[in-house]
Amino acid sequence: MTRVRRAMVLSAGFGERMRPITERIPKPLVPLMGKTLLDHVLDRLDAAGVEQAVVNVHYLPEQIETHLKDRSHRGPETVVSDERALLLDTGGGTTKALPLLGDGPFFIHNSDSVWSEGVTPALPHMVRHWNPALMDCLLLLAPLSTSLGYNGRGDFDMEPDGRLSRRGERQVVPFAFAGVSLCTASLFENAPDGPFSLNLLWDRALANGRLYGVRLDGRWMHVGTPDALEEAEASLEHEGA
Repeated sequence: MTRVRRAMVLSAGFGERMRPITERIPKPLVPLMGKTLLDHVLDRLDAAGVEQAVVNVHYLPEQIETHLKDRSHRGPETVVSDERALLLDTGGGTTKALPLLGDGPFFIHNSDSVWSEGVTPALPHMVRHWNPALMDCLLLLAPLSTSLGYNGRGDFDMEPDGRLSRRGERQVVPFAFAGVSLCTASLFENAPDGPFSLNLLWDRALANGRLYGVRLDGRWMHVGTPDALEEAEASLEHEGA
């Protein structure tokens, strides 16, 4: 069985939609149910067997670095990828961290991606579905019908075999990207220099029929604003009751 030992945790952004909370702390350190968003992610990666997480920093980086040192007794081991000089976006930031991530496969996990698990835990589910012979990248997708705090028209449609297609301009599709992907370093071959979005590489995989998805068996919470944060907290408290 495939083992995923490393992960990229995207933690460098400004969290502008989460203001005024993020005027004083970076979004990854915003608390949810008494635990930072970043700790929710790292603990889930640890439970899935990830041994090392690369965490990129740009906005209020010292706070994130201090937090990582404070949790050094807990897995996974963390390594900082420093983007103080230039914020590189999701694709550029991961490209910069490739020497730390190795050939893969590795997760790329947004630091604000939160969900309640269903019967099938999401990250091991992704690992079981990973097939490099068929796919360049595997995305975790959340059904719009059960998601919290998301008001968009979706990102992808998915075939029964997991192959993905993008939402058309006037279309509504059933799935939103839930903030986690699984890939290898080969996805980044001939990637551009400087800042760029992972969407660029996903579109390239789409064109080759090699972008796949798995459905989240749980409830995804889009924690993008202070109101959405309160909604997620209320939902988690209710589920834990």
